[in-house]
Amino acid sequence: MNIHGIITPNLTPMNSDETINYTGLRKEVDRLIEGGIHGIFPVGTNGEAYALSFEEKVNIIRETVDQVAGRVPIYAGTGCVTTEETIRLSKEAEKMGVEALSVITPYFAKIGQEEIYNHFKLVAESVNIPIILYNIPARTGNHIEAETAAKLAKLPNVRGIKDSSGNFLNILAYIKIKEIREDFVVLAGNDALILSTLQAGGDGAVAGCSNVYPSLMADIYNKYKEGDQEGALENQNKIIEFRKLFRYGNPNTIVKKATDLMGHNVGECRSPFNHISIEGQEAIRSFVEQNKC
Repeated sequence: MNIHGIITPNLTPMNSDETINYTGLRKEVDRLIEGGIHGIFPVGTNGEAYALSFEEKVNIIRETVDQVAGRVPIYAGTGCVTTEETIRLSKEAEKMGVEALSVITPYFAKIGQEEIYNHFKLVAESVNIPIILYNIPARTGNHIEAETAAKLAKLPNVRGIKDSSGNFLNILAYIKIKEIREDFVVLAGNDALILSTLQAGGDGAVAGCSNVYPSLMADIYNKYKEGDQEGALENQNKIIEFRKLFRYGNPNTIVKKATDLMGHNVGECRSPFNHISIEGQEAIRSFVEQNKC
């Protein structure tokens, strides 16, 4: 499997009563693919996995697989707090036909590197499709050390890592794993570091802001691969400007509000993760009105 490009951790559209809007989900899948993104990632951080039940996750993955219909690869988010639940959701996703799994570290309780290794090893041994490790220590409290990732890379179907730490040194350390496994993939999870990651030898990004600007973000990768460094940098800088809005709240909430204000009916995040000040809402509205690309 060629894992590359800009992969969108797609939003989970909600109705006003906080039930899932599956019609909206299907429309978002089509919009993102038509926008040129290189992969779809349901039930990730931007998909509010932390606020969904097991059954809702299964339903969202199923609906996404059906709507994508093989047009782009699907990287389903299946990481849960426990190993048992992660394995159960991973097996369900594999049965539904996703191409790969994105598995976040266990969260809330602090664990060591041996426990992280054993967790991912058991998950990897339970399925037969590629696994992308997901490192986001600010949200989980647990960091995948480069040495642990390198050890996990020796497992046949552990194919790469997404790093959302925001620390570029982590990305560089993960890229060095390519020296011992050439097909190990490194994806930026911080949208400000996409071009830097590509230039350092990485393979793309799982980019939350591509929910708002799919074409612009897909072209960071496309232009880089075409040798248009100036064009790739111009697009990267536009996203950095958008990310300044994150000062008004949770990035997931800002991305969803911006997408909704762009005219896409995704609703709000599930309570209590849906508050944005009046000042913040006006700043987001002003930005998207001036940047409709």
